[in-house]
Amino acid sequence: MPETKRTASGVLGGLAGLVGLSVVAAVLVTATVTPAIAVSGTAATSAISMFDNLPKVLDIEKLMLPSTVYAKVDPGSDQYQPIAKFYDQNRSPVAFDEIAPVVYDSILSSEDKNFYKHGGIDLIGTLSAVVDNVRGRDSRGGSSISQQYVKNVLVQKCEATAETQEALDSCYTQATQSKGSEGIQRKLQEMRYAIALEDKYSKNDILLGYLNIAGFGGTTYGVDAAARYYFNVPAAQLSLSQAATLAGMVQNPNTYRIDKPGGSTTDKAGNPLNSAEDGYKLTKDRRDYVLTRLLADGKITKEQHDAALAEPITPAITPATTGCAAAAQFNAAFFCQYVKNIIKTDTAFGETPEDRMKTLQRGGLDIYTTLDYRIQNTAQDTIAQNAPAALPNLEFGAASVSVEVGTGRILSMVQNKNFSEDANLTANDHSYTSLVYGGDYAYGGSIGFAAGSTFKLFTLVDWLEQGHSLNENLNGKWRVIKRVKNSCEGDWVNTRNEKPSNFGMGGGRVGTPMQFTAASLNSGYFAMAEKLDLCDIGKVAAKMGVKNGDGSPIKMPNLFDIIGSANVAPIDMAGAYATIASNGVYCQPKAIDRVTDADGNDLTPPQTSCSQVLDPKIAATAAYALQGVMNGGTGAVSNPRDGTPLIGKTGTNEDTQTWMVESSTKVATAVWVGNTTGEGSLSRNRSGGVALNQLRHRIAPPIQHAANEAYGGDKFPAPDQDLLKTVMTDLPSVVGLPVDQAKQTLEDAGFDVVVGDPVDSGEAEGIVAAQDPGAGKVAGGTTVTINPSNGQGLAIPDVTGRNLMDAIGALRGAGFGNVQPGTCTEDDTATGQGKVTSTSPPAGTVTNRNAAISVNYSREHCS
Repeated sequence: MPETKRTASGVLGGLAGLVGLSVVAAVLVTATVTPAIAVSGTAATSAISMFDNLPKVLDIEKLMLPSTVYAKVDPGSDQYQPIAKFYDQNRSPVAFDEIAPVVYDSILSSEDKNFYKHGGIDLIGTLSAVVDNVRGRDSRGGSSISQQYVKNVLVQKCEATAETQEALDSCYTQATQSKGSEGIQRKLQEMRYAIALEDKYSKNDILLGYLNIAGFGGTTYGVDAAARYYFNVPAAQLSLSQAATLAGMVQNPNTYRIDKPGGSTTDKAGNPLNSAEDGYKLTKDRRDYVLTRLLADGKITKEQHDAALAEPITPAITPATTGCAAAAQFNAAFFCQYVKNIIKTDTAFGETPEDRMKTLQRGGLDIYTTLDYRIQNTAQDTIAQNAPAALPNLEFGAASVSVEVGTGRILSMVQNKNFSEDANLTANDHSYTSLVYGGDYAYGGSIGFAAGSTFKLFTLVDWLEQGHSLNENLNGKWRVIKRVKNSCEGDWVNTRNEKPSNFGMGGGRVGTPMQFTAASLNSGYFAMAEKLDLCDIGKVAAKMGVKNGDGSPIKMPNLFDIIGSANVAPIDMAGAYATIASNGVYCQPKAIDRVTDADGNDLTPPQTSCSQVLDPKIAATAAYALQGVMNGGTGAVSNPRDGTPLIGKTGTNEDTQTWMVESSTKVATAVWVGNTTGEGSLSRNRSGGVALNQLRHRIAPPIQHAANEAYGGDKFPAPDQDLLKTVMTDLPSVVGLPVDQAKQTLEDAGFDVVVGDPVDSGEAEGIVAAQDPGAGKVAGGTTVTINPSNGQGLAIPDVTGRNLMDAIGALRGAGFGNVQPGTCTEDDTATGQGKVTSTSPPAGTVTNRNAAISVNYSREHCS
């Protein structure tokens, strides 16, 4: 075991060595410049002064450490599972007692057997190295452990600030292989720092620091990471042979590495050396040298030496994975990628992209995420069982995202693909991707997918915010809508008289928003939008957290945009429905709960917020309508029916994209199944015997059920009664208007119009003579029948009291051609021809001019 205290003689010896070597080294430096005065006292004094003036304070900065992403195994506990690491240097620092004693013995016997006796420098070794430099030879030898620690610290400081790969690659060379006077200057500076280092730190601290920072080939740094990588054991469990192998590697790590069975280097002719075929000869020779030094120093017995010497080099390479590919074994590769992209873009981790990547790769962060495996595992299993990673003749994809209502914490994020960031692989095998379909472009690299009817939520909310009722009757029939207000970009005008169809080519019907929502009736929602402002609908989407997948704001230039033509991210739609479920509170998505630095100090994670964006009464009433979707409406098939109240909405866009978004009062889940690119038919293609447009209903229920089991769910608040009242609409009178004008007037008022048969009327032909129902208050969307005049109608004049013949003459004179005496009634006071008592039809009746008119009269004697 290493000694733990320095002896007085060791300190004095070290100081004496420093003075002696300082003089010698300084004189040699001077000699390379002015040989004539190299041996003079003046030169020596000047050299000593120059050495004393070298910088002596070496700040040992934090090691470049991997950052680790964690997820809780069980949200009810504090146990976290590491799911991915990110690093430039794979390193796992350990404490002094976490390294096998044989490692210390091996490194000291082979590199610096007088470590606990000298004062920071090995006089003889350093002098030899300086002389080699004067002679123009390389300067890698002759350093004490303290000096080697200094060298490694300087290399890391160089690497930490390198701006280019070329600069990074040159850091080791600059710190270890300078020749001539430059090499002497470097060696002297190493010496100066080493002496200062031993004034500040204990020997054990320096030795441990060296073993934690030293390179062991490639991206493997530190003895523990090397032990795990090369032999699949921690540093505390290294055998004698293994410890000697690693101790030998530090002299020339990339030459002696044993993870390249084809050879770690070549001879001058290009033949491989140090390969599995030659038994890693160079490394074995170096290991054997270390074993010999251990025996010479009395650290091991002859038997131990011989047994270890007989062992072959037997690596057990265990690669330490970096990046999100490793998270696939924990069902979390795409969620990991989402988290990584947050770190790459959020200024909480650095001002510039370069700063943020260095923080991730070198900062030793512990990143504790929001993932909940109670939902995540079910989601991954469900999507894997139902949505294959690839299908012939389709660019097929599927994804699911679940968020916690009231916090925005992302509890689950899965998709049907295999994860890879290999561009060649993803280009040629479409079952692989690095895009996160559940996220937007900023955090997932995906631009989203057409939302279909799930987007109707924002028209529903705007309808309620404008004071309209869920029970207002509207003409939701398939018809041409001519114009809709848009205060942002100018009104939309239907110049082509388009009538977008309903699902299944249905003709629509008169009904209410409550009914239109449950049935997802497009024409019904167009009737609602006809009474709204498209600009306002877009603003509702924005305040509920929905934007285009590329990050740009939603715009609504076209009426048909209300049924979901915009590409949006599943995570945004989950957040929007969670807003309804949380009484109108929108929460930005949150993937990271907590971040600590390499020392365990809490850092400020990316900031997210929650805000009240809807009146709770509006949210409660919208939820009331959306419950109808899950209870007998189009989303009923995705209701897990576990007793948890749910809201939800289905969505389909042009048979190329399908959605199911549903939420309890605790967790909202958005499921998307569709084309990642292209327009392949989902209804005409199948997987496992199921049409692709129905897969959403296979995927969503188990995921939401898992969420309901984990988080439960309450009843939704009661709707606002003022927004449920039956609303009567003013029906205008169109009698007296031309038929076309009357029809347009009624349709503009939201009524369906039927033109009935012509009727007798005094109006000119083609003028509306009658309507049913008549003007007044009626239910919105009522069908109105209008009857045009046939131009043959006349009003019967009143001839009562006149004598019979005069009356008949008057009627014939008014244009009636079929007038006859009618019923006679005897009356003693009616003398002469008698007097008219009535007509049939009665006076004032409009009837055809050729209709029979009877004139009734009274006479003294009817016979």
